Amino acid sequence: MDLILWRHAEAEPGGPDLPDDARRLTPKGIKQAIKMARWLDSNLAESCRILVSPTLRTRETMAALDRKFRVLHELAPDASAELVLAAANWPHSREPVLIVGHQPYLGQVAARLIAPMQDECAVRKGNVWWISQKQKEAEGVQTYLKAIMTPELVVK
Repeated sequence: MDLILWRHAEAEPGGPDLPDDARRLTPKGIKQAIKMARWLDSNLAESCRILVSPTLRTRETMAALDRKFRVLHELAPDASAELVLAAANWPHSREPVLIVGHQPYLGQVAARLIAPMQDECAVRKGNVWWISQKQKEAEGVQTYLKAIMTPELVVK
């Protein structure tokens, strides 16, 4: 199974007059989302299931990738690694799953799957972490980090 974690791109700061779930992407964030969407579109299988947090910034990030997606309230900013893994049906999903969400839970999912000696990995804004799990005949099930991609590395 492939589990792809995409942290929302750079968003405007929150404040007393701006609820967290209403924060929009900044101009830089829009560029980050477009770059990552281009890379993802060329690498994701057509069968990839896409699950997105209900916040405006995650939906705007996902809008750059012109594919069908499902908004899940279970992926709100206060979600847990357990909820995210359950939503993705890890490790039993037959198709790849892309989660568009937030820190700290994306980093907690990554740490749980690839670096269990730490509590959390630092998934930066706009970055994609691609985690795969394969059944190897001699070694059994192996989980590994297939790729980390940043908007700055995407070729124009």
